[in-house]
Amino acid sequence: MSRLYQESLLLQMQPGPPNTSQPTRLLHPPKPQSMSRDVMPHHITITDDEGDERRPSRSISRYGVPLYNYQQIPPYLKGNPYIFGGYRAHIPIGLCMRSLFIWSNETMNIWTHLLGFLYFFYLLINDNLSLLEDSHSDFGDNLTFTLMDSAFMTCMFCSAAFHLFNCISESASKIWLRLDLGGISVGLCGCYFPGAYYAFYCHAYWQLAYLVALLILAVGSMAVQLHPQFLSSQWHYRRLFLYSILIFAGMIPVTHWALTNGGFNSPLVLVFVPKIAVMYLLAIIGGTFYVTKFPECQFPGRVDFLGSSHQWWHLFVFLGYAWIHHCTILIYNYWMVHSCEEHFQKHQSLSSILGITD
Repeated sequence: MSRLYQESLLLQMQPGPPNTSQPTRLLHPPKPQSMSRDVMPHHITITDDEGDERRPSRSISRYGVPLYNYQQIPPYLKGNPYIFGGYRAHIPIGLCMRSLFIWSNETMNIWTHLLGFLYFFYLLINDNLSLLEDSHSDFGDNLTFTLMDSAFMTCMFCSAAFHLFNCISESASKIWLRLDLGGISVGLCGCYFPGAYYAFYCHAYWQLAYLVALLILAVGSMAVQLHPQFLSSQWHYRRLFLYSILIFAGMIPVTHWALTNGGFNSPLVLVFVPKIAVMYLLAIIGGTFYVTKFPECQFPGRVDFLGSSHQWWHLFVFLGYAWIHHCTILIYNYWMVHSCEEHFQKHQSLSSILGITD
């Protein structure tokens, strides 16, 4: 027994296989190879933590702005599953400003309304210093054009800013989204103010009534947007309903104006009703792109950078505002050459309404 006991002790004292459960530590780990700025490519692909190179998780533009695909972005940026790539996420303000000059899926969204802001800023100056100065305008005319141009500028700026800065963080995105939606309300009010002012130019009571109603509608829409759940997905259709009301509420004063001026027997109505119809047509076309997410819903991943539905929506919003500004100039010119007494006369030629002289 003593011999067997001694042999068992010897076996226990022999070294066993190395324990692989604990990681070994290198005293001198190899240094990673650095890449000089001279040979660094303008576009670097970086794979995910698992090293899966079949689909890159992000790329870095020549301005150092990382671009991600849909699977890599945070949930608050996942608003359109048909846009596969070109996303910016969690970058500071400096890189947001740099992203103005790269191709991302927000580039066209930013520039369509940033250029729109500059366009209406030019019109604001031109209207007050040239158009209105060269005619017999009064304070009401200057105020009308100033409010209209400023409202369009506000909408364009808030929209461009949201699409530029929504990638900073979720909290920043919510702040800019509220400003964006508020800018839409301001822009819609800017559409109706000149219409109410000039449509009832010779009807002071109805002019004041519709302007007050417009103010109430604007304040009410702003108050609704302060609701804590306004930006939630549960309120998606409620938001669409709110803006549909703001858009089509203008049909009430338009109908009233047409009936007040003799309906379609009036040359004035025959001139401006088709122009109003064009305005609503532009709104409907743009809204259809926005709601249906066409064309990316039919061509997923193919219009990530150019031609997506939101870009078309931006374009038609700008065209709608520009068209309203054009129509406002026409109705303004009409009142500059026609007095209210002359306007109330039953027989007016179409050429005189258009300002065409023999």
